[in-house]
Amino acid sequence: MEPSDGAVVRRVLAGEVAQYRILVERYRAEFGRYALAAVGDRDAAEDAMQEAFIRAFDALATCREPERFGAWFFRILTNQCRNAVARRRETVSLDDLDPPGRDRADAALDREELGAALEAALARLTPEQREAFVMKHVEGRSYEEMAEMLGVGVDALKMRVHRARDAMRAMMGAMR
Repeated sequence: MEPSDGAVVRRVLAGEVAQYRILVERYRAEFGRYALAAVGDRDAAEDAMQEAFIRAFDALATCREPERFGAWFFRILTNQCRNAVARRRETVSLDDLDPPGRDRADAALDREELGAALEAALARLTPEQREAFVMKHVEGRSYEEMAEMLGVGVDALKMRVHRARDAMRAMMGAMR
């Protein structure tokens, strides 16, 4: 039987630092998918994950509820993803992406072009909208689960997802 997050955190804080690996393995895949969707670049998402795990390790003593390590870590990861997106925006202009289909109004977007268009549209959402949209529509989380992880009310999250969906529809429509 796997130890709880709280048990692992207590072991790490007691000096068994190798136990931190359990938390990394436990959350890497689940939150890695979020990071990739939030950042839109595999390398940048991996960098954000690594930095978040390092920051969480360094600040582990400040985790007030060790049993909720996942939610605490997610907030750290969210901040790292926002930083990664901001860095990407500084280096890559959306105009350089040349969204597909603008010159082919009647042509259907193929799968690769659609993926690129979705990534470009996601990148143009506010960080809060992108975060909510990815958690709801990519990860399939419930609003209650999202609210617990983000520390935001369900109604506010519903509004963020709604606005993100509307913005995505408008951007995708403009690209066709």
